[in-house]
Parts: sequence; structure tokens; C-alpha cells
Amino acid sequence: MAKQTAVPKKLKKFEKKYPEVWAAFQALGAACHEKGGPLNEKTRRLVKLGIAIGSQHQGAVHSAARQALESGAKKEEILQAAVLAITTVGWPAAYAAMTWIEEEIGG
Repeated sequence: MAKQTAVPKKLKKFEKKYPEVWAAFQALGAACHEKGGPLNEKTRRLVKLGIAIGSQHQGAVHSAARQALESGAKKEEILQAAVLAITTVGWPAAYAAMTWIEEEIGG
């Protein structure tokens, strides 16, 4: 199973208030991540990063970038995901994601 990263401080309050919901969410995430198909850990993390960029979810981009780095992706590979997004989601969204990635892993 993949390394479990620490829950961000923002989510600790939710986890404490709704422990059953949080546990179910974590279990679903683990099941999707581990049992969903043949992609290796690093590739799965980069795919999740692309989805987060396309969704323009700042917290998800931070999390996905951090987890991609932890899975062995290089900073250049992670930043390339944001560059690839330029022609799909547009310059403003891709550049915002790039800044979020750089906040998380450095640039």
C-alpha cells in the first residue's frame, strides 16, 4: 500500500467531528488507488495531479503534487503536468496550478 501522508491541519477538524465519514472516505480513496488497475504508483500520482489541475482545486493540487513527489516523481515531471494543462484548461488555470505546485514542492 502507498505511504499515507499526514492529514493537513485544515482537515483535522473535519476528521475529529466526523470520524466515520473520514474513515469511509480514506477507505474509498485507498481502494480506488490500489485496486483500480495496472498503473504504477508514480503514474497514478501524476494522473491525480492532472485531474486536480483540470478541476482547479488548489488543495487537491497541493496534495497531489506532494504525493507525486513522495512517490518518486521528479520536480520537473510534476511541473510538466501544469505545462501540459495549458492547451487543455487554459493559461490562467495552468499557471495557477503551477504556482500551487511550486508552493508545495519548490520550483
